[in-house]
Formats: sequence, structure tokens, C-alpha cells
Amino acid sequence: MTKKENLLKGFWNENPVLVSLLGLCSVLAVTDKVQNALGLALGFTFVIVLSNVIISLFRKIVPHEIRIPIYIVIVATLVTVVEMLMEAFVPTLYNSIGFWISLIVVNCIILGRAEAYASKNTVGSSFLDAVGMAVGYGGVIILISIIREFLGSGGITFWNDNTITIVSGSFFNSFFLSQPSAFILLGLVIGFATLINNKLKGVKK
Repeated sequence: MTKKENLLKGFWNENPVLVSLLGLCSVLAVTDKVQNALGLALGFTFVIVLSNVIISLFRKIVPHEIRIPIYIVIVATLVTVVEMLMEAFVPTLYNSIGFWISLIVVNCIILGRAEAYASKNTVGSSFLDAVGMAVGYGGVIILISIIREFLGSGGITFWNDNTITIVSGSFFNSFFLSQPSAFILLGLVIGFATLINNKLKGVKK
């Protein structure tokens, strides 16, 4: 696999949400506002990139029998750093998604990439793998949050709870900001992605 393929696989072919169906709880929970999705995406990116790099660096000296606890300690340390920085500099955002930042520790995408990739490959390859997965994950949750918030209020909240109203009208419905709408929209996005992948496979055949 080339460096470009390694980077781009997380965007679509191995997208952690659309293809692997991982990390769906956080996708459903934080996509009611764009600022929440952006905050989680940035925190996730910080943790997965650094954890992949660190685990790859020490992959040859970590005893196989205790590798998973060590991975969790590394991830937990990085998550703590993210929490402290977020609470210090963006407390409003931290109050909205702090719980989900904490749960990055047990996020199956991060631990999965650590076990399946970073522990077996070089630092450079692990870095590209992490960036690709982070962009794939972040892109999906930001896309869903834009759709949900726009349909729910006609505006977008990018930062510090300041909403930019794009269109106003009675056709916007708060249902799209509720959890049931997240299930429906996520299902539609995954179904659409699956349809595209099936079409592409058919063309290749």
C-alpha cells in the first residue's frame, strides 16, 4: 500500500463510521450542533494521531501479554490532556461534550487502530493511518451535524454557542435536533454510502 492509499483509506474505503460502523454512539450524541461535532472531531484527532505514533514507537518493546492495558493508559493520558485544555480554554464546549471526550478512552476506533495497525507498522505509516481515520470520522460527524442543525433551526453554531442564522422560516423543526432524528439520518447516510460502494464494486467487476 502506498502512502497516499494509506492516508486516503480512512476517508472512504475503510471509513470508521460508514464502513466499519464504529463509534456510532458519539456520532448520535454530539451532532445536534456543529460546534460540538467540531470539538469532538478535534479531540479525537489529537488522541488517535498521538496514540498511533507513540504505540508505533514502542511497539517492539511492549510485552505482548500486557499491550492492551498499555494502550489504554496511553490513550487515557492523552484524553486527560484534551479534557484539561478544553475545560481551561473552551469551558462552554467542555460542558456540552465533556462526557464524550472522556469516553474517547474506550473508543473502539482508537483502540482498534492501535491493535490492528500502529502496533505492527512504522511511525510514518501509523501517522498517516491515524490522520486518515480522523478525517473520515470527523468528516462524517461534521456533515451530519450541519444537516441536523440546519434542518432543526435554520442556522449553524460554530463557536461559543453563537448561532449564525442562514435561513428563517416555520418549516424548520426541532425534531431534527432530537436523538431519533440522529438515528434516522445516520442510517440514511450509511445506506447511501453502502449503495455507492456496491455500485463501485459492480463497476470494477
